[in-house]
Amino acid sequence: MRLRALLDTDALGLKLLGGEDELDRTVRGVMTTDLRDPSRYLSGGELVLTGLAWRRDAADSEPFVRLLVQAQVAALAAGEAELGSVPEDLVVACARHRLPLFAVHESVAFATITEHVVRQVSGERAGDLAAVVDRHRRMMTSGPAGGGPDVVLDLLGSDLDLRAWVLSPTGRQVAGPKDAEPALTAGVRAELAAEHLAATRTGRRAPHRVTVGSTTYSLFPVRGRGQPPVTPPGGRALQATGAGRDVRETVLSDWLLVVEADAGDWAEERLDLLYGVTQLIAVERDRRDAARTVRRRLAQEVLELVQTGAAPAEIAARLRVAAPVLLPGLGAAPHWQVVVARVEWEDGDEQTGRVAQTLLEEMLVDPHATGPEQSDRIAVAHTGEEAVALVPLPAVSSEHDGSEAGVLAETLLESVREPLSAGLDGDGRVTLGVSAAVHSAEGLRGALEEARHARRVAAARPGRVCAAGHQELASHVLLLPFVPDDVRRAFTARLLDPLRDYDRRHRAELIPTLEAFLDSDGSWTRCANRLHLHVNTLRYRVGRIEQLTGRDLSRLEDKLDFFLALRMS
Repeated sequence: MRLRALLDTDALGLKLLGGEDELDRTVRGVMTTDLRDPSRYLSGGELVLTGLAWRRDAADSEPFVRLLVQAQVAALAAGEAELGSVPEDLVVACARHRLPLFAVHESVAFATITEHVVRQVSGERAGDLAAVVDRHRRMMTSGPAGGGPDVVLDLLGSDLDLRAWVLSPTGRQVAGPKDAEPALTAGVRAELAAEHLAATRTGRRAPHRVTVGSTTYSLFPVRGRGQPPVTPPGGRALQATGAGRDVRETVLSDWLLVVEADAGDWAEERLDLLYGVTQLIAVERDRRDAARTVRRRLAQEVLELVQTGAAPAEIAARLRVAAPVLLPGLGAAPHWQVVVARVEWEDGDEQTGRVAQTLLEEMLVDPHATGPEQSDRIAVAHTGEEAVALVPLPAVSSEHDGSEAGVLAETLLESVREPLSAGLDGDGRVTLGVSAAVHSAEGLRGALEEARHARRVAAARPGRVCAAGHQELASHVLLLPFVPDDVRRAFTARLLDPLRDYDRRHRAELIPTLEAFLDSDGSWTRCANRLHLHVNTLRYRVGRIEQLTGRDLSRLEDKLDFFLALRMS
């Protein structure tokens, strides 16, 4: 704002005593002081308010004014309450140094002037920044020339003095201000991401305010629209309603804008500006998602070939196409690793493959990476129920077999367990399985089965977020191909023939029921939903299976025997 505008506001009670030719100076802030030398606290452009307690005699005015001029303040306003009027020696000193001088009537509090200046300056800065944000949005919409979200975060810092970061749902830093010290630690980022997931999942309105230590942060979801989420009727956003399902589709993929400030008492204009910033960041997120299209398509093609039993030569041809895209410039054929993820909600909704796909793409990125480079080497496909990642690894040297190379299950969860566990508490689970590295197309089908079985092992464990790797699999999985045929036949006949005979006589579908029950990790609700049965009907069928075989499907040993029999049959 201009100094001239201060005189036009009668409520401020200001009278100009000198410096009429300098009234077009810009005021960038306000400071109240009675120090003899306040220069160390000045950065330039301030309106300095003083009660004149620093002045002992007329000789003090000249050095005081000289210090203000050297600090490049905009003007000085002296209160009349202490001395009854502004001393003539101060008026002369200000005139000599061309520093505008105002007298503040004794009936006007300095706080009134301070509040007015801060409000006007902040409003003007927000308007200037809004114009910059709008211009930047148009640039990014038409092409990548805008520079990404980092540029806007730097503008928030320079123009509104707001430190801000963009985080992924797992707490990884996607973007942040330059030279931000102290930076957000991994623990703080995980806590903020957890609060964001929990708040979004339960339908709380944004911005979500969180205090970590002694610092307050405000969290704004990045969803492509600058509007806060709406809590659906009933209060809980994750009930089996249309709105609830919408939240589930995005809660594990939304980025969040973290602002180091308490937005609870912000004016509507400033909130609108921050929502506009989230829209701008959403453009960048959509751009990165679009860049994944080719990698997703390659992964989907390979997955379909592997699942349908295509010839290894055909799968190898697809891998040769995928390798340059995922590992550009790689001379030798890479090893490949398979990671399977599933997101499961408490009400048994099984169409979660796309949600798991986006989450797995994020989880496979190095948590310390801040750019998109790492995710450029990950191809994730999905089915209705699960996501499957095809992770390329550089070919290992001959003295290593690759068994310890690549993604490790526990390492994968190390940085994401806290935010995901908090965000899913009471409503869902994430389970993952990781295969060993394979070096040919022939090994991919086994790697896929290995990863799926590892995920089932993880699903049997307590906790909201669990993973298991190939090292943890029981030896029977690796030994199955070497079991003699007569042993296979005897084992499977003893367990499955009674069920097959019963199915032939009664069309009871006990074998499909058993397969679905084991694949649902023994969950009655998920299995019933999958088979489109009432839970009581499912219990009747499982009871019949137990009666015909003499086994108990609540026992892990009997579940394992049935799993083996079905696998070998």
